[in-house]
Formats: sequence, C-alpha cells, structure tokens
Amino acid sequence: MARTVAVLGGGVAGLSAAHELAERGFDVSVYESRDLFGGKARSFGVPGSASGGRADLPAEHGFRFFPGFYRHLPDTMRRIPYPGRADGVAGNLVTATRALLAQAGGRNEVLGVTHAKGSLDDLSAVSRFLLGWATQVGVPAHEHALFVERLLTLLTSCDERRLEQFEHQSWWEYSGAERRSQAYGKFLADGLTRTLVAARAREMSARTGGMILLQLLFDLTRVGGRADRVLDAPTQEAWLTPWVEHLTARGVGLHAGAPVAGIEFDGRRITGVRVSRGPGTPAERITADHYVAALPVEQLRLLLTPELRRAEPALARLDRLVTRWMNGIMFYLDRDVPLVHGHAIYIDSAWSLTSISQAQFWGGRKLAEDYGDGRVEGILSVDVSEWERPGPRTGKAAAKCTPEEIRAEVWGQLADHLNDGAKPVLDEANVLAWFLDPAIEFPNPTEATNLEPLLINTAGSWADRPEAATAIPNLVLASDFVRTHTDLATMEGANEAARRAVNAILEATGSSAPRCRVWKLEEPAIFAPARALDRVRWKLFKRPPKPPLRVTADGGVEPTGPLASAMTSVAARLGSRLR
Repeated sequence: MARTVAVLGGGVAGLSAAHELAERGFDVSVYESRDLFGGKARSFGVPGSASGGRADLPAEHGFRFFPGFYRHLPDTMRRIPYPGRADGVAGNLVTATRALLAQAGGRNEVLGVTHAKGSLDDLSAVSRFLLGWATQVGVPAHEHALFVERLLTLLTSCDERRLEQFEHQSWWEYSGAERRSQAYGKFLADGLTRTLVAARAREMSARTGGMILLQLLFDLTRVGGRADRVLDAPTQEAWLTPWVEHLTARGVGLHAGAPVAGIEFDGRRITGVRVSRGPGTPAERITADHYVAALPVEQLRLLLTPELRRAEPALARLDRLVTRWMNGIMFYLDRDVPLVHGHAIYIDSAWSLTSISQAQFWGGRKLAEDYGDGRVEGILSVDVSEWERPGPRTGKAAAKCTPEEIRAEVWGQLADHLNDGAKPVLDEANVLAWFLDPAIEFPNPTEATNLEPLLINTAGSWADRPEAATAIPNLVLASDFVRTHTDLATMEGANEAARRAVNAILEATGSSAPRCRVWKLEEPAIFAPARALDRVRWKLFKRPPKPPLRVTADGGVEPTGPLASAMTSVAARLGSRLR
C-alpha cells in the first residue's frame, strides 16, 4: 500500500513536491487556500472584463522571470506534457533578448546579449560587458575594475569564507558603494541587483547577491546563454493549468479553497491537520503518513504552536526572516507599446518599478481577439518593489495610498522615465483599464494590507533558514525559506526546496526510489584551485581573500603572476565548468 502524503500549500513548491512524490508512487493530496493553484506564480482573469465570447483580461501577482541559470524548475517543466511540445511546458519559454535601464530625465540604456567564445574568456567577457555599459552610464573605469575585483573575490573564495564572512555583509557594504561615485551605487551596486527577484542591495547578503549576479552575467555573455526567458502566454495557460491536469492524471488529489487551519502534534509526530472548508463549515481533519509544509513563511508562522517550536528549534527561527511587499499592477492599452524585447528597470523610480510589455512574447495569441472586450492590443505588467518610500506625486508611500493613487503614481513614474524624448512613449489616452494585484487589500481609504508579501534575502539570514528535513520525523519543509543553493525567494528556490523535502521523505521511509536531482550553482572550473588554496588560508589563518586575477586596462581579466597563471592553465585543461 502506497504511503500517504499531505502537501500543505499548492504554490510552486507544493506542486513540485506533489509531482516528484507522485512519480515515485506515493499517494499525494494537496491543500491550497486559494481557488487557483500556483501561489504567487498564478495568473487569473480580471472579473467582468470579458465580452463577445472572449476570456477575461489576464492578470497576475507579478510578471514571470526564468533566468538561464535556473535548472530545477525547467527540469520539472520538461516533465509536464503540453500538446505539440516535445519538451513539455518548457517549450513555452521564449527568450527575451534585451533589457532597458530607464533613467528619469536622462539617457536610457539598452542592454543586449553578447557572446563569449572561451573558458577564461567567460569572465573577460563579463568584465568587458560591464565596462562597456558602465562607461556609457558614467561609471569611471577604475570603479568598474573595483566592482569586477569584488566579483573575482567571491569566485575565488572558498565556501567556508562565503558563509562565515560574506554571508554577514550586505551586498551594498561588500561592493563598497558608500565610498564610490553616485553612478557606481546607482548602476552597478543597486541597478544590476534590481534584476534579482526579492533582493535589495542594502539588505541582501554579499554571498547570495554576488553569486546570483554572477550567474546572470554569465548567462548574458555565454554563447547560447539565455539570461532572461518568459512564457509565451499567461502563466495559467502556458504552465499551471497543464501542470494541474498532469498531476490529476497521476492520481494526485488537488483540493482548492482548503486553507490549513491548524496542525496537530502529540509531542513526537504530526497526527493530523485541520483544513477549513468555508465559512460556517466545521474544519475537516486530514491525516497522512507524512506532511509537507509548503506554505509561505508568514502563513506557517501562524500555525506553529509552542510545542512544535520546542520540538524543532529551526521553526522558531522563522520569526526572524523578513518579508516585504512586491506586487504587480497591469495596464491594458489600446495599442501595443513593446518598449524593449525584455524587462525594463526604472532605475530612479521611487517605488523601484520594473516592467515587461507582454504582447510581443505571446506570439500565438491576439489580445483583441482572445481577451477582454476586443479593444486591448497591449499589456504592460509592472512590479512595484518599494511600498514604504513616498512617491513624488502623492507624497505618500504606496502602502498608504488608495488604489487610484497607486495607479496614478505608477503611471507617472513610468512616464518620467520613458517620456523624455521628442515623442512620448506612454500616453495616458491609451489606457483602457488597469488592475491592481488583489493581494493588496484596502480596509479603509488610506491603509492597505498585503495578503502575499515576499520573503527577502538579508545579510545573515542563512542561519535562520531551516533544512527541508526536521526533527519531527513525519514533517518536512518545502518553501522558499528552506536552505537551497539559490537562497532567494524565487520559483527556482521553491522547486529546489521541494526536491529536498521529497528526498527527506525518501530517506525517512527507506525508499529505493531515485532521489530528486539537486544542482549547485555553476562556477568556472578554472577557479577550483584558487578556492582550494583560499580554504587553507581561511581555516588556518583567517587571512583576507586574495584573488589570483586582475582587470586589465581594456576590461579583460588576466592572472596576477606566475603561480596564478599556472593554476588557471592547469584548471583550464581539466574542464571548462564544474557543476
């Protein structure tokens, strides 16, 4: 008889855990509080926006972003069948080829994908890419060299130094932004990290921020690299609905509208969970052999009793993890405004805006024919990442604004960055409708609450992140707060956490089923000897790091001396990449 597993939460982590468990013969049920599965990744229709047999206008919590370094999530997506796609829903990913860094009242820069041709050349390509761009936006060449030196230091430092030293520094502090020019802080230290989901330069750890930034830069400069991918249709259509259908076909019980109301614990094991079935309906008691907590940290914290916290001290440390608001607003236009073939970052925006123009990527769909009332030709999806800083128009933080004030302020900040040429890019007259993420609730005209805040990485937070396995033998954790190689609140991190949770169940049950694959972040093999040498320096002497490479005048990278040259030469012969 198959062992039973109750998955609490039907976001990316919960569905990923259910997928892996079902493939290994477990009897799985998933309990999700919302009416749709997918968590923050889901898309949904704007109520009442359809007519003439069309679907409602598509909306979302925030736009999707699939960097090229993601490995766990695409692996799962390839195993979700999709008609006409040999590689499943992964075949619905399309490459965005450009990024726009828009300045208010200044020149806007378009970043394009470049191509490197070698091994050590990978890093030289990254450095030259940054030098070319940094020069255009006014960062002095010597500050570019300092920035690349900071990246080189991370790459050539051992894991122990990264965790014990760099984890406890912010990326802002580590990069030396306070001591550099305004352009350095604006474009390199802060601007580049705006491309990271749920990351802030002044708060995130140097270890995580630097390593993920390097992944993105390698993707940008690598031959065939795909630094930025998006879906070719609304998320529900291109990915989540096929996923739900596939899991149902595999026998997974999917229960929507079933929030977890309580967790029962006898001092040693979880004995059951209580699931709400609606107002006025008694909670239903669910039992299983194992339980997967795939809930967001702010929800799980409310369910943790003192007994659970004592039994597993890592659960008590969840209180120290930090969440912030990062929510989306959609503008529906009567003409398509592509802006750039990728994401736009509004570098000076008070509310830290990023956006993407969707229609250009939805090649198989005609917005006016398929959605709404037949008039919409373009969709601008905007993420608002800063909700506590006053906006220039309202003088109020987004969290203190009414929906109408948020709409006006966001549109105004976009226009400030884009409408600085002879011909305006955005025109208010083109806006047919707009839709604010319904997770933002307004109990009164001047105060908002957020039902779906986002976990953010902060310096030192690794110590407060739990492992997937817990001291409670039939409870595992699968959410973006679990320790993963990604170490960010992303769909990739959620999928990796789910794999670790499933592997913990396989170990606990003595299963002979194959373990879920878990990948480390890729690093150039050429630096393996330098990392080994740094491990000795750190363990024995705690000496400062000493990268064996330096930046040349033309932006390239070269060894610092004969020993460094010999190390890189040997490593280059051993292989171009370590996984």
